[in-house]
Amino acid sequence: MSWDWEKLKQQQQGRGGVPPQMDEIVERVRKIKLPGGPLIVIIIIVLLIGSTTFYTVKQDEVGVVQLFGRYVRTEQPGLNFKLPLGIEKVTKVNVKRVQTEEFDFPPSRTEIRSRLAPAGEDENVTLMLTGDLNVALVPWIVQYRIKDPYDYLFKVRDVRRLLTDMSEATMRVVVGDRSINEVISKRDEIAVEARGLLQKELDQAETGIHIVTIEMKKTNVPSQVQPSFNEVNQATQEKEQMIYQAREDYNKAIPAARGQAERTIKAAEGYALDRVNRSKGDAARFAAIYQEYVKAQDVTKRRLYLETVKVLFPRLGPKYIVDADQKNLLPLLNLGKQNETEK
Repeated sequence: MSWDWEKLKQQQQGRGGVPPQMDEIVERVRKIKLPGGPLIVIIIIVLLIGSTTFYTVKQDEVGVVQLFGRYVRTEQPGLNFKLPLGIEKVTKVNVKRVQTEEFDFPPSRTEIRSRLAPAGEDENVTLMLTGDLNVALVPWIVQYRIKDPYDYLFKVRDVRRLLTDMSEATMRVVVGDRSINEVISKRDEIAVEARGLLQKELDQAETGIHIVTIEMKKTNVPSQVQPSFNEVNQATQEKEQMIYQAREDYNKAIPAARGQAERTIKAAEGYALDRVNRSKGDAARFAAIYQEYVKAQDVTKRRLYLETVKVLFPRLGPKYIVDADQKNLLPLLNLGKQNETEK
């Protein structure tokens, strides 16, 4: 039986626009006759209880059950049972899906605002101060999943806000310990250190979150300081180039000098060995001659004399042999000069 809305409107107009009272509504409901009588009511009650009693948890979820708001148990995937009619409440939490928080420039999350800036002004969370007092834009991505549904739901009021704040604080700590060149060139090392430090802080806060990975994007410097930064990089590259050139020259000159020194040392050692061996040979020869001289002094003396004359005479030049009675030697001494004049 449907409501007679036209008649109801006429009654309201007759009453001066006053809506029907509660007792009138109850009386009209009593007058409604449903086909089947009490059986339909029983079926409706059974369906209502059944729909609020049984529930299904998906494969990648768990069901957190609360009894009048108090946590009682955690149900695994499948068909489960709870007390009906709101006595027990089930909150399904996905524990396998990897969620992402992105910290990029310009800020992708408008809900993060500076605690020092005026209300309504967004804070660029990627703008950081490095250890050598340079300013860098450091974007990164945090990927996480829920590992403890109880902690995730009941230990922290706003888990996502806490995660973003801790991620920002952790990244500032890690970046603040490094120079601008390390921040630009060692992104993987920064990501690993930041992940470990962030996971430690989240565990202490009992957030129930597991950090899967932290991915560092391309680090840059603000556009206002980009020209100066490029000049510094160019100067650094020129410095490194000069260092490499100096090392190249060093590697060429030092081995050559060492080789020359080795050759000189070897030549000196060879000369010294030759002189020593010659001296030893001369000494041995002299000793042998002396032994023969002791055995036959006259013969050895004559032999030494003849050997000496044999060596010296070729070095004396022209030789003249005259009679012992010859008185005038002058004409004989000029013979060599006359022969040269005739030639």
